[in-house]
Amino acid sequence: MRSAYVTGTFDTKGRELNYLRQSLEKLGLRVVTVDLSTSGKPSSASVHPREVARHHPQGEAAVFSNDRGNAMTAMAQAFEAFLLTRRDLGGIISAGGSGGTSLATRGMRALPIGVPKVMVSTMASGDTRPYVGPSDICMMYSVTDVQGIHRISELVLSNAANALAGMIAHPPIASTTASRPALGLTMFGVTTPCVQHVTHRLESEYDCLVFHATGVGGQSMEKLADSGLVAGVIDVSTTEVADEIVGGVLSAGPGRMDVFARHALPYVGSCGALDMVNFGAWNTVPERFKGRNLYRHNPSVTLMRTTAEECRQIGEFIAAKLNAMRGPVRFLIPEQGVSAIDRQGQPFFDAQADKLLFDTIQSQFRAGPQRSLQRLPLHINDEAFADALVAAWREIAQPMAAGRRAG
Repeated sequence: MRSAYVTGTFDTKGRELNYLRQSLEKLGLRVVTVDLSTSGKPSSASVHPREVARHHPQGEAAVFSNDRGNAMTAMAQAFEAFLLTRRDLGGIISAGGSGGTSLATRGMRALPIGVPKVMVSTMASGDTRPYVGPSDICMMYSVTDVQGIHRISELVLSNAANALAGMIAHPPIASTTASRPALGLTMFGVTTPCVQHVTHRLESEYDCLVFHATGVGGQSMEKLADSGLVAGVIDVSTTEVADEIVGGVLSAGPGRMDVFARHALPYVGSCGALDMVNFGAWNTVPERFKGRNLYRHNPSVTLMRTTAEECRQIGEFIAAKLNAMRGPVRFLIPEQGVSAIDRQGQPFFDAQADKLLFDTIQSQFRAGPQRSLQRLPLHINDEAFADALVAAWREIAQPMAAGRRAG
């Protein structure tokens, strides 16, 4: 029987967490309560904090230290490892403020996509990326602080329990696309024509999953790759690397593309939107960049053209990641521009910066029998470039498909 896991810091939120437990039990679910407290106080939960802490690589002593910050970080790590050992987990719910939410959601993010996850928190209205990341966590704003059972908290917690119960009791309907292998693609607004053409060419053979390359988009695609849920990727829009190198707001972190060094998945990549770094509204652009080539994409987004030196650094980053990949690799360079506003007559056209980007990638790329780089006299949004991406994908995907059939 699949269980609903109720998790949080029972030393400070025990009443609220037990209300969730009671609500779920009334709905007929088996409930496991997991205490993530680091205070050392007695616990009423099914799973004691020390049992969770034993899953830390250094044991429970690493969790129960005199430093609260270190203790919470260690407990979050232990909880992640603990959850991955549970075979009866049907879904999970947490309730708390920033601390408890941070503890619980690290474990949630480690669970596969599709496992029901609900976060009730004061932090659900604001910057939720540190809690949700690339995972499918459902958020419910607690309205009041998670403190006490009253007319508001009863409504919110009851709705949250009903939501989790519904997801556990009614798993997703079998996918109508499951017969086709899943293919991950990255898209940005300025590379949309390219990706749309690629998906049009491949959607009869593949379940095309398009990710918006906004930082968390790249992370989401790579989480699926880590989970074995995609057959490979066509990484058209590696733009998140520019934000990581220069300091924009849409970085996917320094680990972007590392998943392909862990898993030998076929990878086709390109330079989509590496001409730009992203910021918010015009007045949010850091002062040090105010004299740069800036472009108002819309009232909420300001783009900044990457310089030649930044393009060199971006090229070095990408080449190093490509060289570490274990599977077959094809990397295609569109020599006439990498975005809709990077072509002759457009505001981000800079042939010198683009050439340094392309030359750096090419000079540092290690070619091999299953690894090649191709420069094409095309713009990234030309149909011919999209066709070349499709051809590259077929070249490396078909041998793997034949191998699967033979096995």
